[in-house]
Amino acid sequence: MRNLFFRDSLVDPVLRAVLLSWDWRLEVIVILLVLGILYAVGWWRLRKRTSRSRHSRRKSQGHELAARWRLVSYLCGLVSVAIALMSPIDVLGGQLFFMHMIQHLLLIMIAPPLLLIANPMPFVLWGLPTNWRRKTGQWIATLLHRKGSFRQGLKAVTGAGIIWLLWTISVIGWHDPSMYNAALRSDLVHDLEHITFFTASMLFWWHVTGAGPRIHKQFGLIGRTAFVLAAIPPNMALGVVLAFAGVVIYSYYEAVPRLWGIDPVLDQRIGGVIMWIPGSMMFIIAALILIAQLLNAEVEKPILTESEWASDEAVAAPGLNKK
Repeated sequence: MRNLFFRDSLVDPVLRAVLLSWDWRLEVIVILLVLGILYAVGWWRLRKRTSRSRHSRRKSQGHELAARWRLVSYLCGLVSVAIALMSPIDVLGGQLFFMHMIQHLLLIMIAPPLLLIANPMPFVLWGLPTNWRRKTGQWIATLLHRKGSFRQGLKAVTGAGIIWLLWTISVIGWHDPSMYNAALRSDLVHDLEHITFFTASMLFWWHVTGAGPRIHKQFGLIGRTAFVLAAIPPNMALGVVLAFAGVVIYSYYEAVPRLWGIDPVLDQRIGGVIMWIPGSMMFIIAALILIAQLLNAEVEKPILTESEWASDEAVAAPGLNKK
């Protein structure tokens, strides 16, 4: 059936070539498979272990830790990385600027939060063979000891302000015309660009999600909301510049064959709009989720009885009786 579809004369030959242009990169496949298998095995082990708990409270907490949505979220994150790096999106990124922006959107704003809300560290550890898990756990515990020099150094260089600055520099810096053109002309530089984007974004969303290992004091919901919203101005500013530029900023796209009659300026404007609107929306959605959690926490606070809020002590010292 598929072959009949692709042989159909009505199918644009360029579109046909694009749909079949999957770059099956062995190094990417191996890494994603290993991470996926380790997480799935660890999730299953923790699920079974907590299901055997005799105490309902421990069982409830265990199922919350090994909830099904975590496994689904993590696997969706890995699939997002695979699509970004090996699908026709990657191939088209060398021909169309806006497709390259979609690729960056997957690596910066889709895959990292999906991976990190799944809290991968404990599950990946539990996915290791028993001896390896014990040795790796001991090594990590020693490395991240509360008073250890490595932990203190890591904590210092991964503070929220530093990570926000690193994320901003990576996003804006790689969109400098010279850097961007170099990435498109060299596979090595292109891979470095993607690694930089992905690493900076994982560190950024690490602060937002609170995934392990937790070496920083956890932000409150208000602090995390502000941190997420702080990513919007630099992202939006870059998108607006690209969307309203009247000239081609990236000369590379003037030298490659144009697909579907899209000229370089229009291509650049579409890419700018993608970065500006859908890109900013991802951070707004995350902020709305955090705000909803904050409101839910307020709703679930115990209600004070009249004898508590109307007492002389409560009037004289507001907040004293808050629970």
